[in-house]
Amino acid sequence: MTGYARVVRRSEDEERARVAGFRERNGLSSLIDVHTHFMPERLLAAVWAYFEASGPLTDRWWPAEYRQTPIRYRETEQRRLDLMRGFGVRAFTAMVYPHKPGMARSLNDWAAAFAARTPDCLHTATFFAEPSAAADVRHAIGQGARVFKCHLQVGQFDPNDPLLDDVWGLLAEARIPVVTHCGSGPVPGAHTGPEPIAALLARHRRLPLVIAHLGMPEYAEFLTLAERYNQVRLDTTMTFTRFAERMAPFPRAELPRLAALGDRILLGTDFPNIPYSYADALEALEQAGLATGWLRAVCHDNAATLFTL
Repeated sequence: MTGYARVVRRSEDEERARVAGFRERNGLSSLIDVHTHFMPERLLAAVWAYFEASGPLTDRWWPAEYRQTPIRYRETEQRRLDLMRGFGVRAFTAMVYPHKPGMARSLNDWAAAFAARTPDCLHTATFFAEPSAAADVRHAIGQGARVFKCHLQVGQFDPNDPLLDDVWGLLAEARIPVVTHCGSGPVPGAHTGPEPIAALLARHRRLPLVIAHLGMPEYAEFLTLAERYNQVRLDTTMTFTRFAERMAPFPRAELPRLAALGDRILLGTDFPNIPYSYADALEALEQAGLATGWLRAVCHDNAATLFTL
């Protein structure tokens, strides 16, 4: 084993030990992560290149100290799976998302095949605001999709576009969760923010929507929507990390509201597309000062209930 390989192995061992320590301190035999990214290799390479080039959606957001290594886990698919499993993650997602029309069906077909060969992956699908959207979603549900990803910032579409009326109805009827990037971080989009989502939920009150990143940076407004609609959940992706706190700190005055919603908060990390370690993400949640019972629910029990695991 070369010196470099020994250093890498030691680093991995240390990180697994940190994650194991987090689990032990909080009474967790395993974790469930609802916001992780596995996608076709060419698409993932393009996403990584975008982050590494500080594209328009990240340029002002990505602090200089992280720009040398914006993707912490730039590894092969199998290595990434091994890392997740080594952290004790018993179930995770394969968040795919289209940035233009005509992509959703092929992404869903890839995700169905990935889920078939990866039993611990929650079968994930996606859609775009286009005439085929409802048919694409029906097809994905027929393939066995258990969770959908909707990225309003990257897709640049309005969730209230009439092309999506049947989509939301189908997902509400099937009670399939939709993890939705709808907050205005890292930079506002034409259809991000709480207002479009409030309008959507007013029409689809039973829609099981999961607000990614706790709605960063409109934390308070998205907490209000979760308080108003009992099918709304939020995931913790990036929140409380030193990386996010520099750009969009979670307001400490809102911690009691976050604690009160403890049965509807889910662990998310954005693995592998993060510039810090998986252990950092977990320890940041712990350092926010929320109770051990809250952490157990967020990091495992809530998702286990939602997905009947």
